[in-house]
Amino acid sequence: MKVLNLQCRNQHVFEGWFASEADFRDQCGRALVECPVCGDGSISKRLSAPRLNLGSGRGEPWAALEVAGPDAAEQALQLAWMAVARRIVANTADVGENFAEEARKIHYGEVKERGIRGRASRVETESLIEEGIAVLPLLLPIALKGQLQ
Repeated sequence: MKVLNLQCRNQHVFEGWFASEADFRDQCGRALVECPVCGDGSISKRLSAPRLNLGSGRGEPWAALEVAGPDAAEQALQLAWMAVARRIVANTADVGENFAEEARKIHYGEVKERGIRGRASRVETESLIEEGIAVLPLLLPIALKGQLQ
């Protein structure tokens, strides 16, 4: 198993597990690798810090040295965003392309109020806001539509 540090063109850093280097390249070529934060498919490898086992683990202070990168704060923010995104997905119904129509039905009391998410064009979103319908455009990672590890 090969563990790679990856980065999208939006500078989000994440980890990917692949059977081999060839498997990584193959999956990238078939557009199967994407950023879990923004869904970007333009992925590159980053330098990876090695795991060094320098002893048996019996009291040696450097028995398992792992080098932490300077991206720890950014990765913490990404983890927090993913937790929020998962919560949004878990607590809303995906109405897909019917978002504007469903938001209006909820706003005008035609259907029971509930949390929804979906897709709306910029024009549709602006129209909803002009009508006084509270919407919040968010880019949710495509990966959240399937099961996450």
